[in-house]
Amino acid sequence: MFRSYLAIMIVVTGWATVAAAKDIAVISHKGNSVTSLTVADLAKLCKGQTARWSDGKPVTCVIRQPGSPEMKVVLEKVYSVGTEDLVSTIATANRGRTHPAILVVDSNDELVKKVQSLPGSLGMVDVYSITGGVNVIRVGGKLPLEPGYPIHGN
Repeated sequence: MFRSYLAIMIVVTGWATVAAAKDIAVISHKGNSVTSLTVADLAKLCKGQTARWSDGKPVTCVIRQPGSPEMKVVLEKVYSVGTEDLVSTIATANRGRTHPAILVVDSNDELVKKVQSLPGSLGMVDVYSITGGVNVIRVGGKLPLEPGYPIHGN
C-alpha cells in the first residue's frame, strides 16, 4: 500500500513540476517583420527604452498584470526587477507619450487579441495561449519549448 501511495505522489509531484515550468512566448503583430530578438533587445523594448521597430513603427509591449503568475518568469528573466519596480517602469515608460510603450491586460486571451489587433505590438504570453493570428518571435535564437530557450520557467 505504501509503495502505491509513494508512486502516486511521485507522479503527482512530477506533473506539478511540469505544469509550473512554463515557457513564455514572445509574440508580435502579423505585420511585424522582426523574427528574432536577443534577451537584451527584448528587455529594451519591454521597458520602453526602444520606441520604434527598425521599420519605424512604434512599439507597444503588451504584458499581463505585474502580480500574475505568468509574469513571475518575465519579471525575473526579461525585466530583472520585482513587481513594484515594474509598476514604476510602466509609469515612466508611458509618461509623456502619445502612443503607449507598455499596455497591461488581465488575461492571456486579452493579451493575444491586443497584439493581434495593434500594429507594432509585441507581448509575452503562456506558450499554450498562442493563436494563428500572431507571429512567434525567437528569443536568443530559440523558440519556446526548445532546449535553451531563455524565458523558461523553473
